[in-house]
Amino acid sequence: MTVITRFAPSPTGTLHVGNIRTALHNWLFARAKGGKFLLRIDDTDRERSQEHFVESIRADLGWLGLVPDAEERQSERFDRYEARFAELVASGRIYPAYETTQELDLKRKVLLGRGLPPVYDRAALALSDQDRATYEAEGKAPHWRFRLDHAAPIAWDDCVRGPQRFDPALLSDPVIRRADGSWLYLLPSVIDDVDMGVTHVVRGEDHVSNTATQLQMFEAMGAAPPSFAHEALLIGAEGKLSKRLGSLGVEHFREIGIEPQALVALLARIGTSDPVEPFADPAPLIASFDFGRFGRAPARFDEAELAALNARIVHQLPFAAVAERLPAGMGSQAWDAIRPNLSTVADAQDWWQVVEGPIAPAEVSAEDRVFLAEATTVAAQIDWATDPWPALTGALKEMTGRKGRALFLPLRLALTGREHGPDMAALLPLIGRDRALARLATD
Repeated sequence: MTVITRFAPSPTGTLHVGNIRTALHNWLFARAKGGKFLLRIDDTDRERSQEHFVESIRADLGWLGLVPDAEERQSERFDRYEARFAELVASGRIYPAYETTQELDLKRKVLLGRGLPPVYDRAALALSDQDRATYEAEGKAPHWRFRLDHAAPIAWDDCVRGPQRFDPALLSDPVIRRADGSWLYLLPSVIDDVDMGVTHVVRGEDHVSNTATQLQMFEAMGAAPPSFAHEALLIGAEGKLSKRLGSLGVEHFREIGIEPQALVALLARIGTSDPVEPFADPAPLIASFDFGRFGRAPARFDEAELAALNARIVHQLPFAAVAERLPAGMGSQAWDAIRPNLSTVADAQDWWQVVEGPIAPAEVSAEDRVFLAEATTVAAQIDWATDPWPALTGALKEMTGRKGRALFLPLRLALTGREHGPDMAALLPLIGRDRALARLATD
């Protein structure tokens, strides 16, 4: 069996971090099994679906490296939905219902008031042909429900949650089509999964009850259902369900300098028993991906953890991967020198300014001024073609007796204007002889 997964966003907005995690896990599982990852654009809502959101979804997945093996669009499959719909109506598994929204709300309130579950009473099944004809004559169009079979429990073995069991009598027959003829999510999704050969549906645990009803739809169409994996939802760092997570998308992460590898590395592992590690290459994430490692507790998404992970990944990135984003004139030697001190690639601009100057002169004591004057003399005499930093500090240590912080800090302050930063042995050759002499000369 070839494993086939699918990511099925609706193009009514941009992807947020929860969507991205779902897409990533579908992609990782497909790659781990040597299978296929499909992108299915669920654009049955013609009023809200917009083409620029489709383009955004494709671009976001591309930035993350989650390239689908194929793409499908529900808006191109309406004929297929109509055909399956007609079959299920003919077999009695789909039936028309005429209650208004207000009538249904009243029924739910009455049931809740009695302490009963708000399950639809199937009143529409008791309508006669004459009743339905009367409604039609009055211009009252029906919505359509899928009739659940109450004869046996609904059960499946979830890849994350383990054995699941639902009593269909405690579930409302789901509405699958509105009175205006537009489709709700449930039935078209099942038809697509059958036609596209989807073997595994990976999604959030908020879809568990949907799965219970959809399993009967697969059965009604004579199709074997896919396996299901329902993951725990994301929560914010504060430990609560966060509305902010619904607004965090690729644009936000790109704006703050997050590398796609960092987002992939974090979202691949949070909520699992595996440690979050700074993998710049997704191969180890693919190799270790296993739904058996996923926990039932909500997965905590922490932007501070993401930022720390991002820095560790930036420290691994080769020059070729970032060259187009670096300041003009900054080469591979400079990148290798500055990279260990960066949190984001954009921070390279700040350190390149330190190299090229001008820099604000640091305040130094009178004693250190004397020392820097000696350093200027030594710097003018050493060989800058080899390793100027050890040559400079070695000569000054012998000349002045200074060592440790007293030796290195005044030099760093004078040469960079900062107390901390990249290794001076790597940085000083970039600053160069002329700039170094000018910065050491404090008078």
